Amino acid sequence: MNTRYYFYILKCNDRTKYYGHTNNLTKRFAEHSKGRVCCTRKKRPLTMLYYEEFNSRSEAFKREMQFKNGRTRKTTIEKLINSFADGKTSRV
Repeated sequence: MNTRYYFYILKCNDRTKYYGHTNNLTKRFAEHSKGRVCCTRKKRPLTMLYYEEFNSRSEAFKREMQFKNGRTRKTTIEKLINSFADGKTSRV
């Protein structure tokens, strides 16, 4: 079985961003959207801004930590999001 892992960025209703990782992007986004994730429950509706695919959980987690620890500059984050294909974004 070839499991894929994802790092993702959500835009919250309060204009903050949420960074996370998962092995099932569709299911995890649904959990966020339904209020099943405490960190984003009160920040709905949510928009999937960006995601990256990885071969291992450790790679996806490492990428998430780069964003959460502030190693990735705000301008870099905005460039990634802006370069992301419009067809991949979705609003809940």
